[in-house]
Order: sequence, then structure tokens, then C-alpha cells
Amino acid sequence: MNLKTINIFILLMLAILSCKSPKNNPSDKDTIQFINLFSTDSNQDVSCYRIPSLIMAQNGDLIAAIDERKINCGDLRTNKDINIVIRRSEDNGVTWSEIKTIVDLPLGESASDPSMILDETTEKIFLFFNYMDLNTNPEVYYLRYISSNNHGRTWSKPIDITNQISKPEWNQDFKFITSGRGIQTQSGILLHTLVNLNNGLHVFGSKDHGETWFLIDSPIIPGDESKIVELVDETWMINSRVNKSGLRFVHTSKDKGTTWNSKADSTLIDASCNASFIRYTSTKNGFLKNRLIFSNANSKNMRENLTIKISYDEGKTWKYSKSVYAGEAAYSSLSILKNGDIGVFFEKDNYKKNVFAKITLDWLTDGADKLSKP
Repeated sequence: MNLKTINIFILLMLAILSCKSPKNNPSDKDTIQFINLFSTDSNQDVSCYRIPSLIMAQNGDLIAAIDERKINCGDLRTNKDINIVIRRSEDNGVTWSEIKTIVDLPLGESASDPSMILDETTEKIFLFFNYMDLNTNPEVYYLRYISSNNHGRTWSKPIDITNQISKPEWNQDFKFITSGRGIQTQSGILLHTLVNLNNGLHVFGSKDHGETWFLIDSPIIPGDESKIVELVDETWMINSRVNKSGLRFVHTSKDKGTTWNSKADSTLIDASCNASFIRYTSTKNGFLKNRLIFSNANSKNMRENLTIKISYDEGKTWKYSKSVYAGEAAYSSLSILKNGDIGVFFEKDNYKKNVFAKITLDWLTDGADKLSKP
């Protein structure tokens, strides 16, 4: 082989290599690694795992919670055996504990739709769920929580707050606390959302670190499963699933939930699916920029294309958007990791897998933004 032939061969190989997916392409397996946390492949006694919730404890540990649906994959009203299980990570999501059942009920009683709030003042984690006794009271939804004072290692017995955050006339209504995450405001109030399919979306919360809970009786319409954040000016913003609309709806309140302004966000398409919406950084906490992040199945008709977006203007626009997984993807839950990366826990491949992945701000913005801690 002469020198000219060798040079041509080298140029040809370089051209082939340059056509490969760039390193920051979300479809590149070397870029985003999916850790399968919950799958029926590892437990034949489970029909499916569904409804992910992810949070970082005050010490930096991660907690991933989910429904363990045994008899069938149906939701709470049609399933007599759903428990809540978790896995924990103490190394930023690199390795995870074995599966641990934290709400374990006898056949005929089920718990579903986990969601969590961290109280940064007390370091307590609240895990909410919806409960039904399908043997004796199959028409009534109960609203409950358990809590942990040691970063999710152990949990309390369930506490029922149905009477505190719903109304007597709602007794047999289809009502539920929305899965995923709630928040703590700048003033220390714990806030979360619940849905009554007959009466609309509502906000509930606690002003005394979970000793008592209150309902704000101001229905928000339209809205199904929703997420709430507090903006830097203390406005409350809710991002909502609205079935058959093809879009997310955004609700804002400047008077602590008494009144709401609502509108569809034409830039957030949605396949009638639960999403995640959290604060990433705030100038009030010493960061240079305000950042909100959002994840959902970015498709109008199919639960697919799990996408993460970032906003620098408190949710008015979404400057950068990246597909994390283009295939079948449904519910997702976001959390900021202790090193500043973004963790996402989502339902993958027609609910067969529930995976954790972490991405960087650098990857999400194609290098345009990097996190500088205060």
C-alpha cells in the first residue's frame, strides 16, 4: 500500500467517524446511562411497577419511590394489592439499595401514587399516598402520608389527613394527591396539589412542618395531575396535565392561592400524562440565574419522547430542550443531585422498566450554561 493510498484510507476513516452521533446526543448510550431501578424482570410476583417519585434528602441521599402493583397493572380503584416500595442511593445515583417495602398492606387494601416533600428546616421527608380498602369501602379514597426523620432509612406508620385536606361532601368523590413532588416555599410553608375530578384541582399544605394540614378551597380549572413551584417573587405557579388538550396548562396565583390565572402553554405539548416541574436554582439562594426545569412525554398523542426543558425567565419561555429518551416513556420525576446534576426517574418502554438517569446542565444547554455554586 503506497503513501497516497494510506492517506486516502485515513481521510475516509475520519469522515466515517465524524458522521457518528456527537457525544452530547441524547440517543448516544455513552452519554446517558439508564439504571433500571424497578422492573418485573427481577420480581415475577409483581405485575408492574408504576408512578415514580424522586427526591434528594437533606444529606444528599436519593430516594426513589414507586407503586408495586401485584395482581394487575390497574390503578388504585381496580387493584387490591398495591404497596409502596423504595430504593435509596448514597452516592449520587451511582449505586442503589435493594428494594424495600415501606407501605405494606393486606390483600384488599392498596396504596398508590407516591409523592414526597422535604422540609429543609426539620430535615423530615413526607411521603404521601392515596389509600383504598376495596374489601369494605370500595368507593372512598383516603389521603395519607408516612414520614422519615433519617433521610429515608426508616419510616413512620401511616397518618390519615383526609379530613384535613378534603371536604365532607367529597367523601365518595374520585380524589387523589398527585404523584411526584410537592415543595417548601421560601417562608417555610409545605405545598402540594390534589385533584377532585368533580370539583377541580386544589392546593393543600402545612404551616407548622406537618403537624397540621390545610386545604385552600379555590378550585383550579382545568387541571389533573399537577406540580407546583414558587417563583422568586413568591408567585405560586402550577403546571397541569389537562386530558385531551395536547398541551400543558399553567396556573399562577399572586395571593397565596386565593385566586388563579390560567392559560394553555402552546410550547409545552403533552400526551395527557403526568410530568415533573421543579426549581433548579434561584438568585435568592445566591445563584447567578433563576432556573426552572420541566420533564414530560413530549408528544401530543403518544406517551413517548421523554424530554427535559429549562427556563431562565420563571417559566415564561423554555430556552433549551433535550430528548432524554425518544422511545415509549410516561410519568417522570425530577430532582437536583448534591453535585448539581439533574436526576430523572421515569417509566420506560411501556411501563416495563422504571429507570434513573442523570444529566448535566452543560449537556442540556449544549455547553451554553454551566452551574456555578454560590
